[in-house]
Amino acid sequence: MAIAKPAARPANPRFSSGPCAKIPTFDVQNLADAPLGRSHRAAVGKARLKAAIDGTREVLGIPDDYLIGIVPASDTGAVEMAMWSLLGARPATMVAWESFGAGWVTDVVKQLKIEAEVKTAEYGQIVDMAALDYDTDVVFTWNGTTSGVRVPNGDAIPADRAGLTICDATSAAFAQDLPWDKLDVTTFSWQKVLGGEAAHGMLILSPRAVERLETYTPAWPLPKIFRLTKGGKLIEGIFRGETINTPSMLAVEDYLVALDWARSVGGLTGLIARADANAQAVWAFCDANDWIANLAEDPVTRSNTSVCLKFTDARITDGATFAKAVAKRLEAEGVALDIGAYRDAPAGLRIWCGGTVETADIEAMLPWLDWAFHAEIEALAQAA
Repeated sequence: MAIAKPAARPANPRFSSGPCAKIPTFDVQNLADAPLGRSHRAAVGKARLKAAIDGTREVLGIPDDYLIGIVPASDTGAVEMAMWSLLGARPATMVAWESFGAGWVTDVVKQLKIEAEVKTAEYGQIVDMAALDYDTDVVFTWNGTTSGVRVPNGDAIPADRAGLTICDATSAAFAQDLPWDKLDVTTFSWQKVLGGEAAHGMLILSPRAVERLETYTPAWPLPKIFRLTKGGKLIEGIFRGETINTPSMLAVEDYLVALDWARSVGGLTGLIARADANAQAVWAFCDANDWIANLAEDPVTRSNTSVCLKFTDARITDGATFAKAVAKRLEAEGVALDIGAYRDAPAGLRIWCGGTVETADIEAMLPWLDWAFHAEIEALAQAA
C-alpha cells in the first residue's frame, strides 16, 4: 500500500544539477553594488572582474604561478578554448565515463581530427587513470555530472609527465580537493557548486600550459573568442579580468557575493564538508532502502555533488517511465525540482548535493522520495 505523505517539506526544493541552488543567504538586494550600465572595461568593471579572479584563487587555493581567466560560454567554452588552443602538439588521450566527457571525445576525434587514444567506461564506472599514457595530452572530466562518478584523487597522474592534463572540473571545483600540481588546465563554471549565474567559464592554466601556448601554434584557425595568444605571446589581460567578450556585471556581482558566502562557511574546507554531509544523507537513504541505489558502483568514486541514483525494484519494467513519474510527483508537490536523470544517462534520478544546498532540505526531501516511489509502485499494481 502507498504510504502517507510526509509532514515536513524542504524549505528550498531546488536540487537541480545546473544551474544549481543559489547560496542559502541569496537576496537580489545583495547585488545592488553591481556596476550596471557601465563598461566592463571601465575601472569599476575591471576591478570587479579582477576581484572575481582573486577570490577564486583564494578560496580554491590555486598556486600563485597559475593563471586564472574569465572566458565566454560557461565551462563548455573554457574546455573548447583549451582544446582548440593547446591540443595537437603531441598525441592525445581522451577519457570519458559520461556524456560531457564523450562530447570532448567527439570534438577532438571528429572536429580537430587529432591522433588520440580513446578510453571509456560505462555510466557508474570510471577509467583506470593509472593506466593512461601521460606523455600524451590527457583530457578528462574530474566529476561526471551526468554519472555521479568522480576521480578520487590525483595520485595516478605523474609529476614528471610530458603531456598536459586538461581537466573539466565544473562539478568538482568548490566541492572537492583538486590537486593543482597534477592539473595543467582546469575549467569550471559559476552556475555549479557556488550556484552562480550561467554563461561564464573559468580557465586555469599552469606554467606548463602557458609554455605550450607560447611555443605551439595549432594547424587550424582559431576564432577570436578562443584566442589566448597574439604574436606568440600570451594575452595577459585575459587573466587580469580583461575579458574577450562582454560579461554580465550582474552575474559577476552574484559570483562575488557567492565567494563571500563561501568564505563565511569556512572556505573550501567548509564547502567540501557541506557537500559531503548532503551526499552522505542520500547515501544513507540508499543503504536503508533496497529499491534504490547509487549509480556509482565503487564507493571510492561516488560523487558528493551530482549524486545519481537508479531504481532496483524488480517490479519496475520500464525504468525511464517510472523515474520520470517519480520526479513528476515530487515536482508537483513542490518538494524536489529538476531531479530527473540527464537525458543521455541511465534512467533514474540525480540529486545535487553541492555546498549551496542545506542538509536539512535533503533530509526533508528524502521521505518524500520514499512516498513517491511507493505511490508509483501502487499505481503499477493498480494498472496491472
